[in-house]
Amino acid sequence: METALTKLVGVEHPLVQTGMGWVAGPRLVSATANAGALGILASATMTTEQLTRAVREVKSRTDAPFGVNLRADAGDARERVRIIIAEGVRVASFALAPSRELIAELKDAGVVVIPSIGARRHAEKVAAWGADAVIVQGGEGGGHTGDVATTVLLPQVVDAVDIPVVAAGGFHDGRGLVAALAYGAAGVAMGTRFLLTSDSTVPDAVKARYLAASVKDVTVTTAVDGLPHRMLRTELVDALERSGRIRALLHAVRGAAGFKKISGLSWAAMVRDGLAMKHGKELTWSQVLLAANTPMLLKASMVEGRTDLGIMASGQIAGLIEDLPSCAELVTRVMSEAEHALRTLPTPG
Repeated sequence: METALTKLVGVEHPLVQTGMGWVAGPRLVSATANAGALGILASATMTTEQLTRAVREVKSRTDAPFGVNLRADAGDARERVRIIIAEGVRVASFALAPSRELIAELKDAGVVVIPSIGARRHAEKVAAWGADAVIVQGGEGGGHTGDVATTVLLPQVVDAVDIPVVAAGGFHDGRGLVAALAYGAAGVAMGTRFLLTSDSTVPDAVKARYLAASVKDVTVTTAVDGLPHRMLRTELVDALERSGRIRALLHAVRGAAGFKKISGLSWAAMVRDGLAMKHGKELTWSQVLLAANTPMLLKASMVEGRTDLGIMASGQIAGLIEDLPSCAELVTRVMSEAEHALRTLPTPG
């Protein structure tokens, strides 16, 4: 199925596996790429040295195009951009709008720039700055999210920009792909669906928690870092929502100290990164530290399997997912479902 996305990045199918921290590592990204979709490596939870090694590992596993996701507001964003360019990565994906200068630097090197956005005005801004495409995430999506549904946000953005638009938030099968194409999208991006594959390195106990979840078990909370964050409702989420400011601050400091140790960041750098996530919102100091500490809360679940101590970012679609196919099986299934949906659409008259 050829679309503006497949032509832009050189993949076979208009499907994107999103850059989920601690989840989208070399194994998942290369399996996605080998299946003919666009895999995106998550770099925000990696040091620059780890990023270089991860990119080279993906390249050793596949010859297909793939991308790297990074935070535009990170203090070392420019260094990460240079790694992407030096290693010949096809796509740079951004969790926040990159600057005009970063976009220009990447495009001059032949890298395709695809920021993720959650509002029409953000899409218009990055398109004007030269972004090649955008991933539009509606409120159904996991992690930090907005409150506008994909079915409302997607057509807004499609009508506002003249670059390919990839739909995210609430997609897991071929019917969703066809619906997104009907809205004018060039493909769909999926996070939770790719997390729940046999190629994902997420521990089995965590996958089981996702598979057992109903749609109502996926909630949006601001208790983790002061920003709307969609995740599975767990005992930790309940505790954070009940805890007072002092208890939340102590929890944040302990976790942030752990992230400081493994990341090599200074306290000043961690607070700066936490402040960068405020997006103009009034956050307490515990929330600022929790924002910087969020990677550790994700790591506890996604790497260590501690569903009691970590958070599990999740799209609402988790309530509909019931199995763990390989990436190859998933991509084949989605495309087969899409072709069937297209064939069986009612015709006028």
